[in-house]
Formats: sequence, structure tokens, C-alpha cells
Amino acid sequence: MDDNPQPLFISALQHIAYCPRQFALIHVEQAWEENRFTAEGKILHERVDSGLAEQRRGTRYERGVMLRSEQYQIQGKMDLLEIEIANPPIYYPVEYKRGKPKVEDWDRIQLCAQVLCLEEMRNCTITEGALWYWETRRREEVAITTELRATTVEYIRMAHDILHSGKTPGPTTNLQRCRACSLVDLCEPKAFRKDHSSLYIDEMFKP
Repeated sequence: MDDNPQPLFISALQHIAYCPRQFALIHVEQAWEENRFTAEGKILHERVDSGLAEQRRGTRYERGVMLRSEQYQIQGKMDLLEIEIANPPIYYPVEYKRGKPKVEDWDRIQLCAQVLCLEEMRNCTITEGALWYWETRRREEVAITTELRATTVEYIRMAHDILHSGKTPGPTTNLQRCRACSLVDLCEPKAFRKDHSSLYIDEMFKP
């Protein structure tokens, strides 16, 4: 990491994992377009964060937990942290999502980044957490594997590189993601694809 990078919000990792251009439009160019999906997600998190901490049957439930990692220069807020009272305590983070489980790792990357913060802040090791989805009303357990950690750290590095450079990458080659993106009108992916600027992403991932 840079010696003094700009702090990165954990929620931004979902943006860069989905599309680095979307990440840059939001976090470098400060562009944002709300749609039904982003509005519903905001309402869901407001409801989750409104609860107070409580303890039941040997487990403490903390909501709206503030997070920060000095090592990775990331910060954010966790929806729910379940702490099993033991020696040492067992931490189990839970992130709430408005949609349904995804094949891609976007949500798991965000959860893993929260884990990195917790491990640094509370001097612990976390091996699993969960994603709770509104559409299915159930949890999806997530193993915090070595591979997931490495992927998450790589996206953190990539996000810091884009913030430091101030440059907006070209659009993704995945047309389906463009159709679902709230920034598609601002992004103008068809126009930008003509200059092959999406190769910028491939260059960033080269060793």
C-alpha cells in the first residue's frame, strides 16, 4: 500500500469487483445515479443499523459496528457482529443484502474486507461469516479462505491505485453488467469501448 493512501470505504470494493469503471465514476469522478436497487439497499441497511446491542444465550449481537484497518487503509460499517462469549471470543460477521445470492464474489469480497478490519482491531482470527439476503430470507455461510483473502487484498490494492492515479478505466466487456448498472447513461460504455480503453484493466493486473 502507499505510505499515505486515501481511506477507502469497504462498500466501494463491491463497486470495483463489479466494474472498475463504475468504481472510478463513483469514487473518483463523484458521479452517482440512484435506482430502485440502490434505494432498497439503503432502506434495508438503515433498518438493520437502527438496532441496539443485545446479548442472548451466551452470544452478544452488535449492530452498526464501525470498522477500520490501518494496514489496508479501509473503513466502513458492519451490519451485524455476533460474538460468542468464549475464551477467546468467537466473532461471526453478518452482512445484509437486498437481493439474492450471487455466483460472483462481489458480496463475499465486501464481507472479507470487514473480516480484515475486525482481525486487526480485535486481535482475532475469523474463519467464517454470513451474507443474509432479502429475497431468500436466509443466510449464506461464507468461508474466509486464503483465496478469498488474496482476492480481496488485490481489489483493495487496485482501488487504491485508481484513487491515487485519478484515472477512470474503460468499461467492462461484460454487457450484462452494463444493463444492470445505475450509471450506464453517465458511463456511455458503447462510445468508450470503441477506443479499446478496457485494456487498462488488464494492464493493472499484470505482475
